[in-house]
Amino acid sequence: MKLSKKLLLIGGLASVLALSACGQAANKNGNSNTSGNGEAASIGKQVNYQIIGIDPGAGIMKATDEAIKQYDLKDWKLVEGSSAAMTAMLDKSIKKKEPIIITGWTPHWMFSKYDLKFLDDSKKVYGDAEEIHTIARKGLKEEQPIAYEFLSRFEWTSDEMGEIMSAIQDGKDPEAAAKEWADSHSDRVDSWTKDLSPVNGEQLKLSYVAWDSEIASTNLLKYVLESKLGYKVTALQVEAGPMWTGVASGDIDAMAAAWLPLTHADYWAKYKAQVEDLGANMTGVRTGLVVPAYVDINSIEDLNK
Repeated sequence: MKLSKKLLLIGGLASVLALSACGQAANKNGNSNTSGNGEAASIGKQVNYQIIGIDPGAGIMKATDEAIKQYDLKDWKLVEGSSAAMTAMLDKSIKKKEPIIITGWTPHWMFSKYDLKFLDDSKKVYGDAEEIHTIARKGLKEEQPIAYEFLSRFEWTSDEMGEIMSAIQDGKDPEAAAKEWADSHSDRVDSWTKDLSPVNGEQLKLSYVAWDSEIASTNLLKYVLESKLGYKVTALQVEAGPMWTGVASGDIDAMAAAWLPLTHADYWAKYKAQVEDLGANMTGVRTGLVVPAYVDINSIEDLNK
């Protein structure tokens, strides 16, 4: 009888310890989602009040600084980095199904790979839908009329761009991805090059920022200009400031990476008299704060909850 009681006591203690261990493990694995008293933690506490951004010179970073002010996000900090670092952190968080808040934009391959959503921006800090414009140096029309006409005609959709971005993300070389897309969409390429006579190896310089969207578009332009129109193209990857300065000074012939009217608003205001806007090569693009779909917030105001 005494032995039986001892066994029951030992068994009871083991059960308590096991439940305690499970509780501690659950708290350890999910401590970003609960407060010390077991209540759900605020979204701010879950992400350490951090918004994961990209390079500090990007227009979306300036807009996010303004959003922090306008929405009175006093405890929040915008973390500077790069597009690659931001998407790496996003991937890590999604694999663990943890919350994360990033600066995001479309078109971007991450919207094809992950289930994401923009946070509603009632104050319109990020503006309405933007456009990506092609910008040329003054005098390009007179000196390189074939390139000028082709660049003026160039326009495509975010879905078309997404095909190249996804291929690059899957490991394909950007030039190879652009060639593959152009070869499989010959009707689109023909609409840009129809009745244009090829030149004989004339030099042309393009510049772009290291965003996935601009890597896709610039490599496509380079391939078409070289393979269909006979140009020898140099594509220079630079920051946004030098990209605009290069075209304005005439050192760069053109770029297809001007996000207007918001993202590159400062550069447009500074250089618009020194460059020529060839129009939008893509419409309906968007910037803002982005979260995985499983994060239970829907607006920027929710960050204060």
